[in-house]
Amino acid sequence: MAGKTDPRSLLYHLDAVKKDKRVFEDAFQSVSRMILDAGIRKVTVKGKTTYQFDLFSQGKKHLVGMFNEINSFVSFVKDASEGGSSREMAFVLVGEPGNGKTFFVEYLCARYRDFLMIPRNKKYTFRFKGLEALGGFGKIQSIESQTYEDPMILAMSLFETREKSLEYIQKTFKFTDDQIEQFNDKYRPLGACSAYILNQIRDYTGNKANEILKFIEVVPVPLIESLGTITGKYPAKDKITSSAVDLLGEESIQRLLHISDTNNPYRFDLRRGALARVAGGGIHFSDEMYKNKKDLVQVYLGVIQNRMIELDGFKWPIDTLIIATSNNSEFDTFLAEREEAPIIDRCRICYVAHNTDYKIQKTLTEYAIGTDTKRTLDMEELHQDPNLNYAASVGVVLTRLPRSEKLTPVETMKLAAGEVAGEKSLKTLAELIDALNQQTDITKRFGQKGLGQRNLGRAVQLLLESSETNEGRCMFALDVLNCLEKIVLDYVHEPADRGKYMEDLKTARGLYRERIMTEMFNAYMDEPLAIKKDVMNYVNMIIGVDADHLGPDMMWKYKDPQTGELKALKIDERYIKNVEDRLGLKTDEQRSSFRNSIRKIYGQKLSVDANYDFMDNLELVKAVTDVRLKSDIAGAGSLIGALANRTNEENQKLYDRMVYTMREKLGYCTTCAQKTIEYFCSQEDDK
Repeated sequence: MAGKTDPRSLLYHLDAVKKDKRVFEDAFQSVSRMILDAGIRKVTVKGKTTYQFDLFSQGKKHLVGMFNEINSFVSFVKDASEGGSSREMAFVLVGEPGNGKTFFVEYLCARYRDFLMIPRNKKYTFRFKGLEALGGFGKIQSIESQTYEDPMILAMSLFETREKSLEYIQKTFKFTDDQIEQFNDKYRPLGACSAYILNQIRDYTGNKANEILKFIEVVPVPLIESLGTITGKYPAKDKITSSAVDLLGEESIQRLLHISDTNNPYRFDLRRGALARVAGGGIHFSDEMYKNKKDLVQVYLGVIQNRMIELDGFKWPIDTLIIATSNNSEFDTFLAEREEAPIIDRCRICYVAHNTDYKIQKTLTEYAIGTDTKRTLDMEELHQDPNLNYAASVGVVLTRLPRSEKLTPVETMKLAAGEVAGEKSLKTLAELIDALNQQTDITKRFGQKGLGQRNLGRAVQLLLESSETNEGRCMFALDVLNCLEKIVLDYVHEPADRGKYMEDLKTARGLYRERIMTEMFNAYMDEPLAIKKDVMNYVNMIIGVDADHLGPDMMWKYKDPQTGELKALKIDERYIKNVEDRLGLKTDEQRSSFRNSIRKIYGQKLSVDANYDFMDNLELVKAVTDVRLKSDIAGAGSLIGALANRTNEENQKLYDRMVYTMREKLGYCTTCAQKTIEYFCSQEDDK
């Protein structure tokens, strides 16, 4: 058969499917395969095991966090690809503005287009050519499938009955019974215009297969983002300008001038609507779905349930994954109208929470700050305070955490990031999340309220436009907390929420201050990791203090888990006692209990991560910092006093040396180094 060698023939396409050079699968199967083939890993998030899908971590600007939401989506698509009830549903992301709903869908669409660029995954459709021979089409010589139907769908409808068509395919290409059965499972009727034209071709050729095939040409579906093919977005419009035409299409006056038979369904231009362009295994994204007027939502109701475009009694089956977004207030308004229950029934609702892990927030904060080099208004290069990201991340994350009697805000924040929070365990956090997620009011659930990514972006904008930033040519960390407070005052209208957020930002200032204490000690010691070393010294001392082979010289030898080297450490009981005093441990029982908890953490964490350094244990870090700051500079009064009072030469030398260390070793510029020392010397935000 000569047709098998022509890449545009239907026979060539069938042969390519047989040889697995091209695939025949629906939208759900394609998306599911794309996600699962990219890789999958098990991770523990907030005390529960979940899955991380590598597809969503690709590229420079990828998805951050959203573990539960991604798991829900993958489960939904996988169920639909296996013929489950999800096939007749839309996936709807509901949540506060600025928490990444639209970014999630647009990222997925971008990855899907990349996936379909791979030759084997490419989507194909067909067009009928030589229509002048049939007559009745005027100057229209070729017609492409309006809904980008797969050539395999055409092959299964080549003759009057499906059985006859499948028999022809099997006989011609020697497909196995299992393969034919799989094709049969994916069968759907041709759209009205394709079926109508194919019927005319059958009549013209007298049902001769070779003659029918001469009218058919297989072409790839265009993957042009701006055309809205394969991945298309329909944003909610206002009540006057939106109509069902935007989704479904309408009768084309231009086509009626050519078509002589008024019953010909090709008189409808389906590509005028958003759905037909994604109907060949694509993704339809309905942004702010419930903002649409009711008659448009009713159109969605039919499309979601039946996966069908219907116009004047004509039907065009579509193969589309439908994803929508909505904010909480619009969704609540829609739910309140009881008569709209059927549309909610057709949707798989996924409530999207804000990110509550301050470590993961670091990447999101980088997105908000921007990756390009920042410049002042007079085009001088702008420096970033090394603590800027930490201050901003902690500030916004604390506003997203609900208040609880069982946990303080800082404990909740640390547990949510998988860190140690004193005696409190992840089980306490898991119980808190479970209890909150039972609430019928969605905004009271864990992570559902707080300052979103857009608010963080606004705070960065305020920071960039301020005269302090431009004059000092530096984005100072403390200033971003001031900007966040301004955002709360300007953009948060609920008094109770505003009060809570201001308290949370006050807590963030306290955490920033503790971080500055550590930074100042490192600068004083002229060593970037001074505090880390001292914290690990304390940990190793309390492990070695009860060792059997400890001699009278109090020297203890141990194997460093990070390097594997044998090290010697002199155990200083006075240092241990001073640190524990700072932690408020007065009795032997309290000291013993605390030491046991540290030893337990040491055993658990180091078995997983040999580089674990206890720096997430803020209470311990603060205690060690306080002890070292007070003891090392006792001769010259406090370090604060020495830095604040630079009237004598010795203090000025200390100040200059510390500014030098901060600039050369700790990533500060002169402006943020001086401002940080000034803040350290003030009693501001000191707990």
